[in-house]
Amino acid sequence: MKISQAIAASGIDMREARLLLAEVCGTSQASLAASPEQEVPFEVENAFHDFIQRRIKGEPVAYILGRKEFYGLELSVNPSVLIPRPETELLVDLALERDASSVLDLGTGSGAVALAIKHQRPKIRVVAIDSDLSALLSAKRNAAKLNLEIDFRHGCWFAPAAGERFELIVSNPPYVASGDPHLEGLRFEPQGALIGGPDGLDCIRDIATAAPSHLVSGGWLLLEHGQGQEEEVGELLAAAGLESITTWPDLAGIARVSGGKLKS
Repeated sequence: MKISQAIAASGIDMREARLLLAEVCGTSQASLAASPEQEVPFEVENAFHDFIQRRIKGEPVAYILGRKEFYGLELSVNPSVLIPRPETELLVDLALERDASSVLDLGTGSGAVALAIKHQRPKIRVVAIDSDLSALLSAKRNAAKLNLEIDFRHGCWFAPAAGERFELIVSNPPYVASGDPHLEGLRFEPQGALIGGPDGLDCIRDIATAAPSHLVSGGWLLLEHGQGQEEEVGELLAAAGLESITTWPDLAGIARVSGGKLKS
């Protein structure tokens, strides 16, 4: 079978098919495009078929490839961690704007946010926490691969940072409501990192309530949340005693991150 035929017969999005075929061929997508009439070796065709079947069943391309780019960094990903989303880059942008010297990343997962911040600001002290040990090990491997020094800790939310205060706390916590129909499309990803209770706000409540005791005077808390949750999240931040509460939209214009700072 020729390259062009293999892609056309895949039954999935042609861009994804080209990406997966390039992976099993050990070449670039550009090379495939330049040689559409080249024959695909039998063993490569079999491996490509396996990839296609996994994709048809709904497995995300990032898990099939075992990697995902985030903020210019190539991160290893697996089903123990959420796949980093482009919209989460807004959280990194806002964190960098605050020019903090110490950052706490809650629920770090693959380490995407913590590593992006550290890569952009090498002198920042970054502590990253996750309650899932498998996820934490994935984050540690990503840090080692990128040669970035992060203080990784295992535990639930603020528990591993008891008694410490930071200039900035960031988190992309679980915020999908337990009955959300979109969860079916996310079934391959770790549900504990997605579901935030009946209304999706349980984890955000916990973080907002405890954050002030872990912030220095004038320190910021930044939280990613779901579409339509900005008003309730703002109320939670205000109830926790934070001020200058603001919500920022992602590139699609959807309110994506809300934050507030501890009074000076």
